[in-house]
Amino acid sequence: MHSKNVVIIDYGLGNLRSVMRGLEAAGAHATITGVPEEIAAADSIVLPGVGAFHEGMEQLGPVKDTLCEAVRDSVPLLGICLGMQMLMESSEEHGTYQGLGLVPGSVRRFPQEPGMKVPHMGWNTVRLAQPKNPLFDGLSGEQYMYFVHSYYATTTPAYTLTETDYILPFASSVFSGNVYGTQFHPEKSGAAGLRILKNFVGLV
Repeated sequence: MHSKNVVIIDYGLGNLRSVMRGLEAAGAHATITGVPEEIAAADSIVLPGVGAFHEGMEQLGPVKDTLCEAVRDSVPLLGICLGMQMLMESSEEHGTYQGLGLVPGSVRRFPQEPGMKVPHMGWNTVRLAQPKNPLFDGLSGEQYMYFVHSYYATTTPAYTLTETDYILPFASSVFSGNVYGTQFHPEKSGAAGLRILKNFVGLV
């Protein structure tokens, strides 16, 4: 059996090497590329990212159409951190910006709360809202995951995979069809995070 060809999109933002190591540990053949033809040939795609939303969307520009076409062709896509936020319809970070619109919902800044720091950084629990979703196969109830973010995604329960509480309850992972997003970093979240990456690789 061939190992799955997972493409990690390189658009100039994100810790691509740690995502690559995580996917390799999950049994995938992972490639880092920004070449549309290589993205189009992938079995599944990972969109990582750290930084500002509008910058991410701008940098993604040249491969945006290829990415959306792959999703239409039922190729599984996983957005991580900023990558997840870019899956949403819009963000209010530094103004209002359009996202990829692959998952209904928007991205907002955490409100100020006395004694609560923004960014939300470190380990926190995720509560499974969709117990039968294949991305969380073998994981039940609550799991600890590693977060670093100042903005959060808001969507409806239909697209909320897990919920997390920090200042307010927010969607810590989302899905719509073959599109998945995690606000936390599975590649930095120990055994539970590795299980998610394995499950993602196994979706093909």
